[in-house]
Amino acid sequence: MNLRSKHLEAAPLLIFLVKVFSVTTLICREPEYQIGKECCPVCPSGNRVKTHCTEFRSTSCLPCVNDTFMNLPTGLKKCSPCTTCGPDSGLKIHTSCTATTDSVCEPLEGFYCIKPIGNHCAAAQKHKQCQPGQYIKYRGTALTDSQCSDCSDGTFSDGKRTSCRPHTQCESQNLQLMKPGTPSTDAECGNLKKAPTAIIVLVVVLGLLVVGSLVAWFLWKRHLAEKRLL
Repeated sequence: MNLRSKHLEAAPLLIFLVKVFSVTTLICREPEYQIGKECCPVCPSGNRVKTHCTEFRSTSCLPCVNDTFMNLPTGLKKCSPCTTCGPDSGLKIHTSCTATTDSVCEPLEGFYCIKPIGNHCAAAQKHKQCQPGQYIKYRGTALTDSQCSDCSDGTFSDGKRTSCRPHTQCESQNLQLMKPGTPSTDAECGNLKKAPTAIIVLVVVLGLLVVGSLVAWFLWKRHLAEKRLL
């Protein structure tokens, strides 16, 4: 076999390798995407591909509808579904979804974000509720939880205050302490017990009657004694 024959036999192999190499190394320019052996123009933001391009026609596109969006030029046939900002997740809509942008969610009032993603919140949780005997040290925000702290001795709170209040001093108000205060409740005061006026008058009257009877008895005895002397 001469050298020319060897070259002729190798030619088909080289052609095959060139074809394979050319297919596997196909690089599409921006803004294009590859479908098989074709580089197709992408659809603009807010649209999706209806049909891919061929050797004879360009890519056809359709706008995103029905709560879907596409925020970048694409070669995809489906738009992305808009994020739902549901109250079950502790979220509400901050910015509504459009054909080119997704929804942006934020925490409901009384909730804070536990899964922030850029300017979007993916999940929220309700602020901690302080217990009776505690006060709200820091109120919760859209990004932070509430912080609670215990009341010190001699003060109280129902858990809804930003500070503890001192127990009422009954004595300073000329009242009687009925029930001591606790960390969650105030002291209970009552009026000092005083004897009713009618009872006082009755006691005085009875006292006068007793004294009067004793005086009368003493005078009667004295009178009897004087009669015997006569």
